[in-house]
Amino acid sequence: MPFFTPFQSAIRHLASELKQRFAGENFAPNPAALPSSLASENPGIRGVWIPSTDCQVLTSKQRIAEAMKFLADTGFNTVFPVVWNRGFTAYPSQIMREKFGAKIDARYQGRDPLAELIVEANRVGLKVIPWFEYGFVSSYNLNGGHLLAKKPEWAARDSSGNLLKKNNFEWMNSLDPEVQEFLLALMLEVANNYPVNGVQGDDRIALPAEGGYDEKTVKRYREECGREPPAHCRERHWLHWRADMITEFVARLHRELKAINPDLLLSMSPSPYEWGLVEYLQDSKSWVDKKLVDMLHPQFYRRDFNAYKQLVDRLIGEQLSGEQVQCVSPGILLANRGSHYSINPELLLQVIAYNRRRGIQGEVLFFYEGLRDNGNALAEVLKNGPYAR
Repeated sequence: MPFFTPFQSAIRHLASELKQRFAGENFAPNPAALPSSLASENPGIRGVWIPSTDCQVLTSKQRIAEAMKFLADTGFNTVFPVVWNRGFTAYPSQIMREKFGAKIDARYQGRDPLAELIVEANRVGLKVIPWFEYGFVSSYNLNGGHLLAKKPEWAARDSSGNLLKKNNFEWMNSLDPEVQEFLLALMLEVANNYPVNGVQGDDRIALPAEGGYDEKTVKRYREECGREPPAHCRERHWLHWRADMITEFVARLHRELKAINPDLLLSMSPSPYEWGLVEYLQDSKSWVDKKLVDMLHPQFYRRDFNAYKQLVDRLIGEQLSGEQVQCVSPGILLANRGSHYSINPELLLQVIAYNRRRGIQGEVLFFYEGLRDNGNALAEVLKNGPYAR
């Protein structure tokens, strides 16, 4: 395993550094306050994503402290701060320093936003589950960015041999064991060194269905299946063979996370099933069936109630059993700056009420700044309604 030796060395170094830096701080996460398995009673996740795009929270310790207090006062209990996007980390990473010479995103030089956020979240009783937003994505409209410039052999390829690009995101090869090892090392680095409640992957713990045509994956398919990959990228056998490799990665991540601490939670926020399987090789139903995830937040980013209701009804009626639904807290779209969308308060209350009616006890909202729009209008609606203490 090519990353384990430097990974272990990095862990020891960073653990020592953090211990010195935050001596005396109350770094005591409380995993018991969140569901530790599908069978446990779900007290209801009231979560929110904190990105670095279109959001200023992570840019200073003062903003972090103000945001954590605001969220706690509003009635939230869990935050999902971004720690991995655009090919950089929002914490000092020895893995990144050793492999790519970039210990932290340049915006945060001299700081550790993740550590700062944990301190402030603990101060007000919020749980912290770091969000690895980019997953296996290397860059956005940068031809692979600095990751693939250094490691061109990590690039995902389409059937024409081109760098795999979808919706302007450029992808590493999620099916390559070395690439998987790298992302796993990053996620375990955080789990080992920070007092978090778990880690989160999203719709980029995946691979666009157009991928998998690199030499290494083609060779493996020939050897295991005795045939060539089909030109049609969604041919059933080829699609499921690749999806199973993503599922195996999730299984390993879950196993190794629990080896660090059985109370650590694996949270995943995939695209809605079965679209996510056909388009991005995310077999999230199998993840739940095999008990590979503790918390599932399917991205039910719909802008009208009937469309949202259909996704919930399909999830409960066709995809998951009653017990399995306990791990589900859907993702709800509050705002999208690119399309100038902002959910109206009536729709937000309507979808949360429908979640409860169908036995879904929580949700995760995308994203923080949507709560602050229009004089904190949505936050006030939640604070005085479903999130009232």
